[in-house]
Amino acid sequence: MFYMILDVIVEDKKKRLIQAKERLPLERMKELALHCEREPVSFYQALKKPELSIIGEFKKASPSHGKMNNKVDLTERIQQYNASVDAISCLTEEDHFLGSVEYFKKIREISPLPMLRKDFIIDPYQIYEAKVIGADAILLIAAILTDRKLKLFYELASALSMDVLVEVHDEEEMKRALGLEAGIIGVNNRNLKDFTIDLHTTKRLSEMVPEDVVFLSESGVEKDEDIVFLKGCKVDGLLIGTVFMEDEKPGELADKWKRIFSQD
Repeated sequence: MFYMILDVIVEDKKKRLIQAKERLPLERMKELALHCEREPVSFYQALKKPELSIIGEFKKASPSHGKMNNKVDLTERIQQYNASVDAISCLTEEDHFLGSVEYFKKIREISPLPMLRKDFIIDPYQIYEAKVIGADAILLIAAILTDRKLKLFYELASALSMDVLVEVHDEEEMKRALGLEAGIIGVNNRNLKDFTIDLHTTKRLSEMVPEDVVFLSESGVEKDEDIVFLKGCKVDGLLIGTVFMEDEKPGELADKWKRIFSQD
């Protein structure tokens, strides 16, 4: 089921890219990226520390959840994130997550934290654009990229002084990420076929991860017990979206979960 939805998302993204290139051609976007004066903030360093790191996400919707029951506005949310999390992820996928580059720009203006452009990246254009809008890192989803494109996109982002979060879902994709010598690897706990969540996916794949890699768990964190479980998986950080988006005080929740993680 999800692979079919994933295919639809990628096809819709291809259509969006045609429109984007008509508005601003690739060569112009590339030129803007190469002349960016903003000093990037290390996404890797923000997450690689002894205590738990948290990436707070901003998204308006998702295919599995529908529209978020958002209880605080963007500015209030980001102010809470600024005081509690270590990095921010912003969805820029328009059709299925209701994201946009404009949301990313607004957050960039009010947050000093390193920011991840979270999208379905299938074209170099999106990587140049990420640089232009102020991203410190991009997401590359192994499931939608060939080995050649994964390597090409990883190297392009690195050349533009951006970090890369490589997202994997199973052992085969983890091997591909490790073959890249990726510095940041995230396990998506959502089953790509039926949308179910299983945190044991993180536990299973954790055994493959070297010490120097920033190891993240994505999707499915909902309660205190999840934090305790994931601590046992030796994660460096968590990417948290839906629960934060539907909480009035995501900053307090982030602080609470960091405290739980730090307990012996």
